[in-house]
Amino acid sequence: MCSAFESLNIGSFWSTDADGVLTYISPGAREALAGDEPILGRPFCELFQPSDVSESHEFRGGNGQRTLPFTFAKRLRFERVIARSENRDRLWWWAISAEPQLDGQGRFNGFRGIIADVTEERQSAEENSLLAMNDPLTGLANRRHMGALLDRTVTAYAAQKRSCATMLIDLDRFKQVNDTLGHPIGDALLKVVAERLVKVIGDKEKVCRLGGDEFQVILPDVDDRGRLGDLATSIIAQVSEPYTIEGNRCLIGASVGIAVSPYDGETAQELVRNADLALYAAKHNGRGRHAFYTGELLESAEQRRQLEEDLHDALEKGQMELFFQPVVNAATNQVSGAEALIRWNHPEKGHVSPALFIPIAEESSLICKLGEWTLRTACMEAARWPAGMRVAVNVSPAQFVDEQLPRIVAHALASAGLEPERLELEITEGVFLQEGARTNQMFAALKGIGVRLALDDFGTGYSSLGYLKTAPFDKIKIDQSFVRGATGLEPRNKAIIRAIVTLAEALDMETTAEGVESFDQLDMVRETRVSHVQGYIFSRPVPARDFIGCTANGAWTITPNGPAKQRHERMTMYRNIGAVHEDHYYPAVLRNLSATGALIEGIMDVPLGEKFVLDFGEGQLVVAIVKRSRGHQQGVEFDTPLVDDGNGGLCTRQRILPHHLAAAGIPRNSKEFVTRQVAQLAAGKISMPKFSVMNKGGTITGTSSAAATAAVATDAA
Repeated sequence: MCSAFESLNIGSFWSTDADGVLTYISPGAREALAGDEPILGRPFCELFQPSDVSESHEFRGGNGQRTLPFTFAKRLRFERVIARSENRDRLWWWAISAEPQLDGQGRFNGFRGIIADVTEERQSAEENSLLAMNDPLTGLANRRHMGALLDRTVTAYAAQKRSCATMLIDLDRFKQVNDTLGHPIGDALLKVVAERLVKVIGDKEKVCRLGGDEFQVILPDVDDRGRLGDLATSIIAQVSEPYTIEGNRCLIGASVGIAVSPYDGETAQELVRNADLALYAAKHNGRGRHAFYTGELLESAEQRRQLEEDLHDALEKGQMELFFQPVVNAATNQVSGAEALIRWNHPEKGHVSPALFIPIAEESSLICKLGEWTLRTACMEAARWPAGMRVAVNVSPAQFVDEQLPRIVAHALASAGLEPERLELEITEGVFLQEGARTNQMFAALKGIGVRLALDDFGTGYSSLGYLKTAPFDKIKIDQSFVRGATGLEPRNKAIIRAIVTLAEALDMETTAEGVESFDQLDMVRETRVSHVQGYIFSRPVPARDFIGCTANGAWTITPNGPAKQRHERMTMYRNIGAVHEDHYYPAVLRNLSATGALIEGIMDVPLGEKFVLDFGEGQLVVAIVKRSRGHQQGVEFDTPLVDDGNGGLCTRQRILPHHLAAAGIPRNSKEFVTRQVAQLAAGKISMPKFSVMNKGGTITGTSSAAATAAVATDAA
């Protein structure tokens, strides 16, 4: 019976003495374990490599709680303990079972058992495990794998008071590639995207494909938002580089949302949800950018939903209006035309920024409706301007692919009685995502009407000299990011602008520099021979009635007016913050903000050179030195510059962990801190404030404990 079992090659017999030395093993197993070498008389356990318990545990066929030496030491019955051996440059896996042998007095005499080759079974299990934890298309970790990894990391790091960042990456315009070139091309494109992401991150294990065109990155022990922002920028730049897939040129982009534990979530689920909100913000602020999570995003998500509902009725209710920003001849300061800019005057929210409602319109397919209204209204207004003055109207990529666009343009011109050459359609580089016959046909149809075409935001997206040669543009608009950088820390920007102008002149095109605000920028623009200028140094966008009034006497010349030199961009705001000085927390208001300083209100009698710690909330603290002091307004300079938050704002590079704030006696809620100070001040546990504070009722000096308590209490309320 035993020989028949052995001849079937479904298993082998083995036995040992009381010391674990092999006394018998079937020929099949003997050859696989040792080949021609002698095997009897050797300790049975030494025939196998040291076991990895975690590996055994993943193999469902084995008992991952035991290793072979451990099992032998117990001298008890065991089944299917997994062990591995190496022979003939091959790794073998075995399932080993045995019964202890006892003599008449119950003494242990050794084991007798069965050993079976389960190498193929093991390999199959590993392949299944790999498929279960990895994306079959890209080879990256899949959602399940990354979710488990992030959960383990965040949980472990919470106890160790360490941080962990995660990024969610969504590909922009990938659906158009799938729709126009087919899913096989889309799949091939995703593989290349995965390779680029791994190259940027530097570790394949930290990158995951969630599914579709969504990816995730995990970055343990990273909370520096300057570093995270730079990494996100690199990801966007790499992913946005053109692709050639099976002879097809593909142009896509990427948006990135970033959240960091424990600041933005104390569990993996919270972290991913908040990174997703940040990604949503990045996509709705123009795509091709990154955004960090802030507590305001939860509220903003609800506001966006409400705005979308209101936007559907805004046109019918007459809430939309056109403003016009003059375009000025750089040499003569004479206005040659204006760009039409849509504005939404909401009955409850007031003026809603186009940066908010335009992305909503694009996502909800309202953009074509708004675009047609803008075109018709702009033509009607321009017909009232002096002859020869042009009007520029933006055309979204969604409008450009609409076959009805030429008919809509022709009808708007005819209804207004406007000469076609006075209408300039501004088209972004996004229209070249689908280069081909349809794009060329649309250009030909528009030029057939007689309108002018301008390439908008040149240099920010998918710039290609090839389509400048083929597309019939009359003007190139140089993006304001190049203008602002040309007089700052980016000397290459000036050379780029000069090259763009030279190219435009060679192609008989005009150029317009956008966003010119200071005289050093204007001087640079003139030096590089840019033909036209648009920016605050000449005029902000103005309502149609004011624009017409300025043109009433024919030629309109504007004298430039602005700062001598470009400053760090300041954002005007009205936001409650805190200023910590020694053991006191002063409520303050942030009035404007730049990367290097701010203007705050609410504190009086502050000498120059005094240092405060400003509390922007959510663990954002920065040391600020008073450089200017005028009444209740203080101009402060930061000892460490703020960084771009990717969402049009600024944030501190580092944040203070919640447990550090708590240890310092500063709760997350600043109002709670103020309330606590009131109690401590009243009880005499802290000294009176050094500086006066201003509250809603006016200035209250710190001449007495009662007065100081009243001041802090009033602001806390």
